[in-house]
Amino acid sequence: MVSGISRIFIGILLLVAATGAARADFSDGKMPDGTYHCEVYLLGMFLDLGDITIKGNVYSGPVYTGISTFGTAQQGYSYQMDANGVISWLGPLGGYTAGGNSLSLTQATLDSGTAPSFDIIMKQPDGAFTASTCTKANSQ
Repeated sequence: MVSGISRIFIGILLLVAATGAARADFSDGKMPDGTYHCEVYLLGMFLDLGDITIKGNVYSGPVYTGISTFGTAQQGYSYQMDANGVISWLGPLGGYTAGGNSLSLTQATLDSGTAPSFDIIMKQPDGAFTASTCTKANSQ
């Protein structure tokens, strides 16, 4: 009986340790510095939505540099990220917050072995929702 209880207790400790390690990247409240390329899957293809640059707790963009360039990055704005990886943008976010669009949720993903990313859920003026993913570009 004691052996079974010990195993359960050790199992719980391992689970708590693994959960803590998985969330450790969120504990400092920021995404890794870099440029995050944003795109959405729509009508059977990926559409480029531009790049968001993050440095510390400041972001700028998105800046679209596809066929034609739509200017340079706007000024930097602060953002906050909670312990669950939910990001709150404290300034405008390009087309995500223009033309009647609004942000519903931004959720970060910081899994080991994959590039850091975040998903932005945008509510359109007609009430429809669109999801896009922004993934950190590889370092050169």
